[in-house]
Amino acid sequence: MEATRCAVIGYGGAFNMGKAHAEQMNAAGMKTVAACDVDPVRMEQAAVDFPGIRTYTSVDDLLKDSLVDLCVIILPHNLHGEVAVKCLNAGKHVVVEKPMSNTVAEADAMVEAATRNGKMLSVFHNRRWDGDFMSIRELLGQGIIGDVFKIEACMGGYHKLGDWWRSDKEISGSVLHDWGAHIIDWIFHFVPESMTGVDGYFHKRVWKEKTLEDHGEIVIRFEGGKTAQVENSSIAAASKSRWRILGTKGAIVMNGWDKIEVTVDHDGYLAKFEMKPKDSQWSAYYQNVADHLMKGMPLIVQAEQSRRIIAAIEAGEESSRIGKTVVPKHV
Repeated sequence: MEATRCAVIGYGGAFNMGKAHAEQMNAAGMKTVAACDVDPVRMEQAAVDFPGIRTYTSVDDLLKDSLVDLCVIILPHNLHGEVAVKCLNAGKHVVVEKPMSNTVAEADAMVEAATRNGKMLSVFHNRRWDGDFMSIRELLGQGIIGDVFKIEACMGGYHKLGDWWRSDKEISGSVLHDWGAHIIDWIFHFVPESMTGVDGYFHKRVWKEKTLEDHGEIVIRFEGGKTAQVENSSIAAASKSRWRILGTKGAIVMNGWDKIEVTVDHDGYLAKFEMKPKDSQWSAYYQNVADHLMKGMPLIVQAEQSRRIIAAIEAGEESSRIGKTVVPKHV
């Protein structure tokens, strides 16, 4: 079967993400044939990394390339929606780095364009294959701690915001649009019920030289009264567990990255055990995309799922502004 031909849009030097995406697509059986970046120097680097690759400094020029089937968008968050719609309208499949977009309106436009053009749209939630997420999801599926009713997830510390576009609110979206997108995606798999409301608390208190909030927190309510709290902060001077998950028969706590602590009710006594997370399998994301496009297998990370994440964050931002609970546009 002929390999899906891929192009990377955004080959910036930060984390070398353009190269990483291209390598993972090639490893999955697809073929990276083109790259695009406004910086000619980065295109020179792409030509070194992948000899024979076609390079462009304009998205419009890239989209004229009939030998490109799939565009992967690795750009600042505020460009995801506009560029994705342009690619879909040009008849290309699209993978977009997380978060899907900064707003629900942008996400809606992306989903509509994909549907209208009959093209695949997926968001790079490769961390669904993180070892700790897969391990916790398996434990919950086994009913080890009973019915989950409360989740707390936290990331952060006390540190200045970096000197890059991710510290610019207009570009980045909010303090929860980056890592928060991964965390909320995980939570939606732990708690499958629909959202009934979101309360948000966004603060700008210390690092005034940057426009991004220095603390963001949302509390999501689900059908049946279940709740999930997501916190990301750069002014958290005291640490907190990455995960604290309460169920009717026990709890799961994760304080770092390498150990999961489980407490279970055993005939009226609380028993505790520890386990190491599974090995992460990040390459599985592009393997699924390749299998979907080349073999017709079901797509795992679907655009509508990612849009729901943006809806939760947007509802939290509005709640913080008005001081009231907000029901997300996509529950």
